[in-house]
Amino acid sequence: MRTSFDLTMHMTIPRFHCDTPLGQAVAFGLPEAVAHHAVRVLRLKVGDDLVLFDGTGGEHWVRIDRIAGSAVTVSRQAFSAREAESPLDLWLGQVLCANEKMDWVFQKAVELGVTRCSPLQAERSVVRLSQERAQRKEGHWHGVIRAACEQSGRNRVPLLDPVQPMAQWIASLPEKSLRLMLSPRGDTSLSQLAIPTGPIALLVGPEGGLTAGEEALARAAGFLGLRLGPRILRTETAALALVATLQGRWGDFVEALVPQPL
Repeated sequence: MRTSFDLTMHMTIPRFHCDTPLGQAVAFGLPEAVAHHAVRVLRLKVGDDLVLFDGTGGEHWVRIDRIAGSAVTVSRQAFSAREAESPLDLWLGQVLCANEKMDWVFQKAVELGVTRCSPLQAERSVVRLSQERAQRKEGHWHGVIRAACEQSGRNRVPLLDPVQPMAQWIASLPEKSLRLMLSPRGDTSLSQLAIPTGPIALLVGPEGGLTAGEEALARAAGFLGLRLGPRILRTETAALALVATLQGRWGDFVEALVPQPL
């Protein structure tokens, strides 16, 4: 079994998330969805390499040994303990906005290192979901998040909470967390804050913003009103700008990372 790979290869080899634990077997069959994407969509062939991860940490380098109809058998070539997680534990509470905007926010937030995504219902939410529709959307967002991990090199899949009222989400947050709420009326800047030692909860309102009552509720629960510069940002811009700013202040972007050996 090979024990190392050229690091430059990592950016070009297809990566797939597997819902079931990969275990330690030398040879095994790919899950049906992964096999279909690898062979029918990407047109991979016998002898091609791919990277698998199951969300428990690290990634498995495998090679396609056999394709028989929809069944694809691979052999394990190496395991890498490489991780790509942020040192920040970022929980994003995004109030529901237009469907394509929610996809965009969750996709890019995962690429930027968010740990947990929470779709929230608030008074000015443009989108209203029945329980059935919410469950369908949650399944769709799970796919968006997994695909973002595959693309960005993350080996741990962020949690996705069910759609819930904003007040319920606030009540569920751990006591020892830094709580930041984006608001045009914010009176706090990041330069005033000390480096957090626990989770950072980020509350981002919908297109029309949070109501005065919702902001008051959040402030009573310990949220600090934060304003990013003199301009009013769209909800999908605001969420990602805040995550990137936090990574630049305390997280991934503080200094260049040294590539981890495989």
